[in-house]
Amino acid sequence: MTTSSKLNAIIVEDEPLARKRLNRLLQPYADFIQIIGEATNGIMGLEMINNLKPDLVFLDVEMPGMNGIELLENLKHTPKIVFTTAFEHYALKAFEENSIDYLLKPIEAKRLEKTISRLKDLSSSANIAVDDLIKKISGAALNTKPSRISVRLGDRHILLNWEDIGYLEAKDKMIFVNTLDGRSLPGDLPLSAIEEIMPLFFSRVHRAFIINTKAVIEVRNGFNSTYHLLLNDLKGTKIKSSRSYISVIKEQFGI
Repeated sequence: MTTSSKLNAIIVEDEPLARKRLNRLLQPYADFIQIIGEATNGIMGLEMINNLKPDLVFLDVEMPGMNGIELLENLKHTPKIVFTTAFEHYALKAFEENSIDYLLKPIEAKRLEKTISRLKDLSSSANIAVDDLIKKISGAALNTKPSRISVRLGDRHILLNWEDIGYLEAKDKMIFVNTLDGRSLPGDLPLSAIEEIMPLFFSRVHRAFIINTKAVIEVRNGFNSTYHLLLNDLKGTKIKSSRSYISVIKEQFGI
């Protein structure tokens, strides 16, 4: 820790929206935490941590290339670790036993406040042994959210990557998974259940629609506090949001 008791911190997170959200939520604590670097993947994060030797790292567990567990295994400098994770609640026992903290994504301001309070209570020598962290997380890593979603095609179940989906729609008491290449396939889960397993870059914008925010290329103002979202799918789909999701859309797209 620095002589001024301010923690120098690095954020290691591959999702731009998640990094932006965490940065915004940390702004009220600028007198205690100073962000000195941001890494967009595990390899970049490892190099940054070993070179800059921060006091604290906000570390995503699931990242392509090198995940959070592999990063920990290769650390030469050992900072305090706060995990940011999209793990389901039942898989979080491994984090609860650690003496620092975890933040379940999407991160909420009140939950972050508790983490800050815990960090302030820790002594400067209260780092967790890296080996203990790896053992605890390895078990939880088996319970990550699914990387694909199942849809029906006749008597077959097709597994689609989330990145290939433009939006999901509830219509005529059915759920349709609409791909970027123009297909519309019946899904097996209601939207409420899909919300529990969808990646961070998906967002509910209407009672009947969940969209892939990475597929949105334009956001237009609509009437009565609504937005029209233009997707880059084959059909050039336009989806109208509902008023009740206006704050969600502003958060997702920074508008």
